[in-house]
Amino acid sequence: MKFDAATFGIVWPALLAGLLVTATHVPLGIQVLKRGIVFIDLAVAQIAGLGVIVADRVGFEPQGAAVQVAALCAALGGALLLNWTDKRWPEVQEAVIGVSFIVAANAAILLLASNPHGAEHLKDLLVGQILWADTTRLAVVAIVYAAILVLWFGPGERLGRIGFYLLFACAVTASVQLVGVYLVFTTLIVPALASRRVARKRIAAAYAVGALGYAVGLGLSLVSDLPPGPLIVCIMTALGAVLFAASPRGLPTP
Repeated sequence: MKFDAATFGIVWPALLAGLLVTATHVPLGIQVLKRGIVFIDLAVAQIAGLGVIVADRVGFEPQGAAVQVAALCAALGGALLLNWTDKRWPEVQEAVIGVSFIVAANAAILLLASNPHGAEHLKDLLVGQILWADTTRLAVVAIVYAAILVLWFGPGERLGRIGFYLLFACAVTASVQLVGVYLVFTTLIVPALASRRVARKRIAAAYAVGALGYAVGLGLSLVSDLPPGPLIVCIMTALGAVLFAASPRGLPTP
């Protein structure tokens, strides 16, 4: 693909979207690993996506405010439910998260079964459309992410379990509509897992894996004409594997 001004106009918002997602998901991902609830983002992202599908089904504009509110309400409801199950049955929380994901995913399939464009909508939800990131929307998302980061690096642990779940739901709701469920999960887990044995400046190493994954994946997508979402997932995972293999053994962190 020829790299010209038009191509640059598509790529830089996509890269910015990836960097914004990385900014919030790296610290949240480290916390997810620490809490042992790895698949929570898949569940909450899928529940948020189900909210989008329900709003679309009842006739709201795909990019309208009502759809965003529906996605956020669904994600917050899912987060509050998972917070309750975490308090009630902590020993099976990971299983509950898995069941929540699979129920939300299959409910989405059922709702889209009669839609002639259902398969396309489901693909967009999972893989995302990062190349079509809108700059106006990115500005709004950046403000939301900034507020999340201020709360996370400010009160942080003092927010408690419910505070974590609610912040997580807000971050994932914005992210899944930018980059899709698969990239949300990859950005949350891969950098955090890859940097697990990094003794010093772990968060910087994790941020580097995420940012490079998006940059290299988008670059390869331009020259190969392959879809960017799957490429970014594979590249970020490969970079994470290199960092993990190169890190000294015997220095695990949560």
